[in-house]
Amino acid sequence: MLDLRQFCACCVIFLTVAGSVWSATASEQGFPFGRELMLDVAPMRGSKRVPILEIEQDGAASLDLWCNSVRGKASVGEDSITIVPDTAPPAQCAPERQSNDENLLAALSQVTNWRRSGEVIELIGATTLRFRLMTN
Repeated sequence: MLDLRQFCACCVIFLTVAGSVWSATASEQGFPFGRELMLDVAPMRGSKRVPILEIEQDGAASLDLWCNSVRGKASVGEDSITIVPDTAPPAQCAPERQSNDENLLAALSQVTNWRRSGEVIELIGATTLRFRLMTN
């Protein structure tokens, strides 16, 4: 039979393991503030660049688009999100890339909700945008 010390030691170990598993699961489901989110698309022909979004805890947003980079503000709730990008500066790139930048900025401006499934973050609005957490 287990004596009282062994029983208490087993309880402490169990609670420690259960707590760490629970906190890891909870953190995987929250919004990944301060992490780079890469748009889940293939790079455009002739480039390796893919748009990246990063939102800080204070709401500062950084958007690296197909050819331009833009700052903005974001408000993130439990499952809601609003992104207001600043005006993009003039870009020196192909018209196709500029058009894709404008379309992506418009889509980001229309998102209203978000959901997370592991490493995938979906921004839901008129168009659902799928991002992946950068892991490197």
